Order: sequence, then C-alpha cells, then structure tokens
Amino acid sequence: MKRFFELDAARGIAVVAMVAFHALYDLNYFRGYGFGIYSGAFFALGRFAALAFIFIVGISLTLSYSRAEQGKTMLQLLKKFLLRGAGIFCLGLAITVFTLLFFPRSPILFGVLHFIGIAVILSFPFVRKPKASLFCGAIMLALGLWLSPLRFDFPWLFWLGLAPGNFFTFDYFPLLPWLGVALLGVFAGNLFYPGGKRRFNIPNAGGFAPVRLLCFLGRHSLLVYFLHQPLLVALIFSLA
Repeated sequence: MKRFFELDAARGIAVVAMVAFHALYDLNYFRGYGFGIYSGAFFALGRFAALAFIFIVGISLTLSYSRAEQGKTMLQLLKKFLLRGAGIFCLGLAITVFTLLFFPRSPILFGVLHFIGIAVILSFPFVRKPKASLFCGAIMLALGLWLSPLRFDFPWLFWLGLAPGNFFTFDYFPLLPWLGVALLGVFAGNLFYPGGKRRFNIPNAGGFAPVRLLCFLGRHSLLVYFLHQPLLVALIFSLA
C-alpha cells in the first residue's frame, strides 16, 4: 500500500508536539511545576497537536476508502469502517478502565481514542461527499466552539460536548467540535488526494534523516500514544 511521506511526517510532527505537551502536563501534575499549559504558547502547542492529528485522521479516511473500495460492495466497506472504528474505541475503553483504577477522580471517559473510533464510523457517509463534509464540518466546529465554555446540569451528553459543571478529566475530545475537524480533513483529503492519488507535486524528502524519523513516528503514532505517558512518568520520577 502506497504511503504519502508528507502525511506521515505531518502526523509525526503532531506526535512530537503531543509528547512535549504531555511532558509539561506531567511535570505540573506529578512534580508541582507551574508551566502555563492552559494559556499561551504551551496551550497552543497542545491544541496544535490535537488539531493536526485529527485533521490528518480525516484525510487518512479518504485514502483508506479509496484503497479499500476496489472490488468491495458498499456493505463491505461499511463493515470495514465499523470494525476499524470499534477497535479503536475499545482501545479507548481500555484507557478508561486503567484511569478508573488509578485516577478515579479524573478518569478518561471520552478521550482521543474514544473520539477517533466514533469519528471513523460517523465519517463514513461523508467520505465521498466533500461539499457535505465541508458544510457539516464547519457547522460542527462552530457549534462546538460556542458550547465549549458552557456547563450543564446533566452528565449524559458529555461525549457530545455538553459537559457538566464538575467535569474534569485528563483527556477530553467530544464530538463537538472535534468531529468538525475530522470532517474538514475529509474535505481536504478529497481535494488534495482524489481517488487516493496526490493532486500536487512535492519534492520527495522522505530520505532526509529528520523527515524519515518524523515519518516513523507518524506511522507508529498509536504505539507512541500508548507508550509515551508511562515512559514520561517513569523518566520524571527517576530524575526527581
């Protein structure tokens, strides 16, 4: 299966930004440092990592669909997306169980893996509809940004973006606004990689050592996501 080095490298940049942001977060949480991660440059670093990664998820869905549709019926394609989304969501549930056991006051109930799993499934109807993905993505993004500072008296729609007043968690990616970001990625995937083919010319920098490293991180982003936090925490306490 052909890969596009620029997407792997961009995903790798998002992974590096994520690890850097989480290192600052862990230093604050476990060692009492006072890095300003809720505003300014460090906050922007975390938001950049999330936006870039989820936007690329949307692009990747269009490529995955293009490569899978050959010789498959619509029902088979739907099954593929359902299974893929459910598998990622189950990984998110594993993190939920872990955080419920070890951090019961702030468990991860709908983090990035929960979101991506659901987004893979919900994005399926839009994969070949760029105009609809652009329109719906922009609406969801705007609605989510409007809802984000609000708090509600009921807890059961937190996954949608309606968070209760006492809600706190380490990782929170509700469908609003983040599904909007993924759908904008679907639009970009159809625009720049129609039919799974690059629409533009770009010099092949995949052999350049830093780019090669970023591509490696991008190709193994899920593994890095699972391993980086335990390694960061172990490093922080070993150096204390």
